[in-house]
Amino acid sequence: MSSALVQDGESGAPALPRLDQFRRVVVKVGSSLLVDQERGRLKHAWLAALAEDIGQLHARGTDVLVVSSGAIALGRGVLKLARGPLRLEESQAAAAVGQIALARSWAEALGHQGLTTAQILVTLGDTEERRRYLNARATLGRLMELRAVPVVNENDTVATTEIRYGDNDRLAARVATMAGADLLVLLSDIDGLYTAPPQTDPDARLIPVVPRITAEIEAMAGGAASEFSRGGMRTKVEAAKIATAGGAAMLIANGRVKNPLGAIAAGGRCTWFLTASNPVAARKKWIAGSLEARGVLHLDEGAARAIRQGKSLLPAGVARVEGEFSRGDAIVMRGPDGGEIGRGLAAYDAGHAAAIAGRSSRDIEAILGYAGRAEMVHRDDMALAVE
Repeated sequence: MSSALVQDGESGAPALPRLDQFRRVVVKVGSSLLVDQERGRLKHAWLAALAEDIGQLHARGTDVLVVSSGAIALGRGVLKLARGPLRLEESQAAAAVGQIALARSWAEALGHQGLTTAQILVTLGDTEERRRYLNARATLGRLMELRAVPVVNENDTVATTEIRYGDNDRLAARVATMAGADLLVLLSDIDGLYTAPPQTDPDARLIPVVPRITAEIEAMAGGAASEFSRGGMRTKVEAAKIATAGGAAMLIANGRVKNPLGAIAAGGRCTWFLTASNPVAARKKWIAGSLEARGVLHLDEGAARAIRQGKSLLPAGVARVEGEFSRGDAIVMRGPDGGEIGRGLAAYDAGHAAAIAGRSSRDIEAILGYAGRAEMVHRDDMALAVE
């Protein structure tokens, strides 16, 4: 058997992680778990139990984000749309109706745990285009600083077939990467990845740990479980590739049980996908080596010293701006001697960066006419050169 497939009881198997090890967790909830398929109604008792789990994680200081399906499934029940595939305009109409009910239900369930809920609707472009990605990342970060629980869903009311994810497994992986999460939990109607489809193969065995994703792992793809659930095992493995490349571990677990996160914490059956990195290191590697620099920020000695000490780059420390770049583009940061100190993602377009260079962050609104970000390059968006 391939070393990528680690079975229960095999020697040399890596130790399983624990849920309480992680500081920021994204929980993805599928439609088939959240919505009664026959009646098109929310499973309130199940959601209340999951909210208890989230509340316990949150109380320990863990940041929790939720990626929730269910808007279309709820909306089609309200609109009494026939079973079976929906036309695009029917899906969008169902999402428009169902999203209201979905957001209200999450707010009520989490509210009973004393938690504030935020609704965020995203499209493919929000996680792919750097400017919008940075905006969404900043919003998520601020919400978690304020100890709110963001509930994210794809904006099905406006997304078309050509510009949408089509499944919330991969969307959840993108959100995990965008938010700097170190764990993605996919709650499913199956308790993990098996060597073969367990519904048809009695010899199928659960794979508790996947140290790395190989061609053998990718070959274990499955179809969608139901018309309410766009994802299958194939999309879950694709999500694992995205999450682990971004420095987040991922697990697939059975969400049909009551208090599913509690069951995971108690050692319930699931499949862990491990990562050799962490969110910060993976992001800095991406900034340092994967993006073409569009401009240069020349820093004074104080700013150069500050960012080497792990601080953000403020406008006051920028002596000169060079090149044409947009917010979200990669830029090079150079010290007074012209040497490269590091690279980062610009918080301002080149013109605005030049206008505020050398000025206090307090002056930004007066200069630009709007209250921009205090940093020219945030420390989370920079990778320093190795000296």
